[in-house]
Amino acid sequence: MGRWTQYDEDSHRLPEGMKRVGYDSDTGRYQFRDADGSLWEGPQGAEFGEMRRVGSAPVVIDDRAQDEDEEAEIGVVSTRPDGYRPLATDVNGGTYSGHVTARTDSAYRVMLPFFLIVAVVLLLVFRLVHSSTPANPPESIHCSGTNEPYHIVRGDTCWALSQIRDCTVQDILDVNQGLDCETLIPGQAVCLPPPHRA
Repeated sequence: MGRWTQYDEDSHRLPEGMKRVGYDSDTGRYQFRDADGSLWEGPQGAEFGEMRRVGSAPVVIDDRAQDEDEEAEIGVVSTRPDGYRPLATDVNGGTYSGHVTARTDSAYRVMLPFFLIVAVVLLLVFRLVHSSTPANPPESIHCSGTNEPYHIVRGDTCWALSQIRDCTVQDILDVNQGLDCETLIPGQAVCLPPPHRA
């Protein structure tokens, strides 16, 4: 609560004895009642401001008299002097308040979506942790003679492989029949000739 919020309340802003009693949403004006019972109206669209006395007060409809007449017609009489109606009774004479007792499992029903979300998150984490094995294991290849298998990694080219193995690109193409140096794919298995030694 801010330091000056008490100055925004009706008790501080309205004149002594003035009380806010209503709001007319059609005109956008607040109504106020003075200590002597006279009715005042505020400016349109403003909560506070210069007020003017109005000649007619909004009519409050009291349905209690009409309800009592209808109850008297059907034979229901309010027996309490304070105006409260008696509770409805069932066949055995027990009272019924109209309030249905809450289910005992309502707390679990509220928590169920939370537990479901936690379970889904845990399943996703479990799947992420145990999916560290590659989906497609590298293909295996059998190389003849002294040639060695090699799995292409990102950035490999036939020229780079020939420089590493100290051979020519043609030597690599001779060992791998049908190899296209333009379409090397990471994980692809190729055979590399043994390094040439001088």
